[in-house]
Amino acid sequence: MDQLFGFTSVVLTPVWNGTARPYQEAAHVNTWVAYTSHHECYQTLRVSSVTSCCSTTQPRCLSDGSPCYITDTTMKSVSCLSSSVRAACHHTSACSLLSPSLVRCPNVPGRSVVVQQPRVTALRPYHSMYLNSAVASAAPVPTPVSLPARGDDVHQVVRRTPPAAAPHLSPYRPHIKQQGSAAAGVSIQSLFEGDVIPELCSRLADSPSNDRAEGLATLLGACAEFGLGAQSPVVQRLTRECLLLLCKGDIGVAQLCHLGEVAHNLEGRQSAVVTEVLNSIGAAVEEDAASPDEAVRVYALLALCYDPASQRQTLLLSTLHRHTQRLVHRLKASQVSEVLQALLKLQQRQNISLVLRLIHRASQLFSVFSDDEIIKVLSALMILGQHHAELLAAMEKHLPGRLGECDPELISTVMEYCLQMRCRSEPIFEAVAENFVRHAERHTTLQIAKQTVAMGRLNYLPQCSSQMFQKLESILSTRFSQFQPRSLIEVLHACIHLERFPLNYTSQVFSPYFLQRLQAQGDPLDRKALAQLTQLHLSTSLECKHYWGPKLPPYLHVKKFSSVDQAFETPMDGLMYKLVKGPLSRLLGGKFYSTSIVTPSGYTIDVEISLDEDGYVLPLPQWDRTDRRMALCLDGKGHFCSNTRHLLGKEATKRRHLRRMGYEVVQIPYFELEKLRTQKEQIQYLQNKIFPTIFKFNR
Repeated sequence: MDQLFGFTSVVLTPVWNGTARPYQEAAHVNTWVAYTSHHECYQTLRVSSVTSCCSTTQPRCLSDGSPCYITDTTMKSVSCLSSSVRAACHHTSACSLLSPSLVRCPNVPGRSVVVQQPRVTALRPYHSMYLNSAVASAAPVPTPVSLPARGDDVHQVVRRTPPAAAPHLSPYRPHIKQQGSAAAGVSIQSLFEGDVIPELCSRLADSPSNDRAEGLATLLGACAEFGLGAQSPVVQRLTRECLLLLCKGDIGVAQLCHLGEVAHNLEGRQSAVVTEVLNSIGAAVEEDAASPDEAVRVYALLALCYDPASQRQTLLLSTLHRHTQRLVHRLKASQVSEVLQALLKLQQRQNISLVLRLIHRASQLFSVFSDDEIIKVLSALMILGQHHAELLAAMEKHLPGRLGECDPELISTVMEYCLQMRCRSEPIFEAVAENFVRHAERHTTLQIAKQTVAMGRLNYLPQCSSQMFQKLESILSTRFSQFQPRSLIEVLHACIHLERFPLNYTSQVFSPYFLQRLQAQGDPLDRKALAQLTQLHLSTSLECKHYWGPKLPPYLHVKKFSSVDQAFETPMDGLMYKLVKGPLSRLLGGKFYSTSIVTPSGYTIDVEISLDEDGYVLPLPQWDRTDRRMALCLDGKGHFCSNTRHLLGKEATKRRHLRRMGYEVVQIPYFELEKLRTQKEQIQYLQNKIFPTIFKFNR
């Protein structure tokens, strides 16, 4: 007996001579950074001075006496708008720059200037800025330095002295919003309802449409982030500005998506801005004006605010599907995964044509997918229920070489995908088994269960099966209590499909303690768990005669293994039965057989033939004289793996158990029956299958 286990930030975009400089972050967050044409100079202006700086293009004095201009180019930089407003909002309450201790600037009444040294940070893409909260430096506020009066010697007044030693502080600390602070609420409210945002809006009025849309979206995003509702006067003003801008048109799809996402966060899918944005996007998509990146952003926006009851949005989505099909060959790997995720959220399972094109593109790009992108693609395809042999071929080519260093979650997702699509892949399964032998300790109990269950249900015994099951025994021995009861049953049940009988652990599963633990999970024992326990019991009774451990109590046995989810046996193929019943009746001389017979053990037999003690076929009225039985298994396509002619694990186990119960099993696979063109050929085929078995039966 072959047995298992030996049983017995703030981010600003400086412009330097017309080109973008690397993003830099000031040492303190309440900063408005100005850049000169001669050299970079950093100033920290009080929040209240932002309005003045935005409303003038006149030069201001800097610490070295050089002029500083807040130019139109700087105003058009949405990065500056976003960073300045967010930084001011974050720390208006935490770091009050209205302190009387600050030295007044003689040239700018009521303004204070602090000269600071910047801190350089890494480059960040713009579109992540409005999604991420601003971050603040934990460095102490530097000592204010007064600007010189008119006619003073600038170089003498502003000469810096070495700073005094300061206590060590972390150079970076994310800002945490203060909840329930009345002072913070007042400061933020006064900032938004003061002159800052209205002045910024007026400065944006003369900007190009795309820049203005980005600026308005960023300001709306700042309002939403700091708790201003749709009824706030500032939000209402920004909304009116957005609607006026949308009426003029000539806005890029990317900017429209940004504006739509922010408006949806503020007002939901019923927002007038969202409606106008979708209308504008629809026009652009109809004209094929959307690039692949823009099409992906439109999918992301629709995933947020799609209303199936809206005919306009339904038409937009249909048009977007057709447009994306023409762009699929240009999509990048990350874009393929994002579109599939969006289709999943939009419940677009019926759009098979687009999904198949995306699968084809994913097959081409499979080698450049990251682990996370593969997980997203396969997870989406499992729910969408689509599979193609081309994708499996790409997986077989590229996955085995990367399994040793990949995320264990990727391995379990791949095996789960193969199981759901019934794909029995030797290259993948061999690589997974070898990786399991080497690195099983890295995997969680759920990941181990998914890998083992997939191999068992797809009836695949790897070449390193001895080492694999030894490793599984070791894992079960050391981490038995870590397995969830149902996951443990799944693992042990999968083992019997491969004729590996975990007797030590079966005895523990049948113990009263484990059954009580299984029932104590909150839900009553479901039928699937009971059927798995029953099949484990049958394996120990039929195939392990020397097992004398605990048995499953009879009251927990299921009466039939047939179920709606077909987890234990596949129903008889009706088309195959129609092909067989005529030739079979002529061969036997009448309907000397019965169909869909449930055995005492719970299995269902497709076609059963009874024989007397002399080996003659008995008619139905004389079945009380039955001495031996023959089971004909009409194996349709659902009994096999989708890409091979190997029986599924549940079907192989069923036939094995039927033979142990005394049945003579005759398999009639679909791929043999489909080759027969005439009834004469079918009769001869059945005779060659049945009568040699009967004669063997008699011997």
